[in-house]
Amino acid sequence: MSHLRLIVLDVLKPHKPILPDFAEHLATLENILGVNMSVIEIDQKTETVKISIEGVNLSYAAIQQEIESLGGTIHSIDKVAAGKKIIEEVDTAQDR
Repeated sequence: MSHLRLIVLDVLKPHKPILPDFAEHLATLENILGVNMSVIEIDQKTETVKISIEGVNLSYAAIQQEIESLGGTIHSIDKVAAGKKIIEEVDTAQDR
C-alpha cells in the first residue's frame, strides 16, 4: 500500500484536452481528493503545466498512466509528501 499524499509534477501536454478536462480526468482516479493545474509555458503545439495532486494512498503509476493516456509526458517529480499527514515546509536561514 502506498502512503503518498501529495505529488507535484512538471508535465508537457498537448493543447487538447484543455486544462479543465485534463484535471477532471485525473480527479476521477482512485484516492485523489483534489487536483490543481497551472500553466507554466505555452508553445505552438504544447503546454508545460504544474500539476499538484492530493489524496490518500496515491498511486504514482496510475497517475502516470492517466497522464500518458491523455497525451502528456511527465518531465519531473517536483515534490512529494508521504505519511499520515502532509508536513508544511518551513523556511530556514538558507532559504533567505
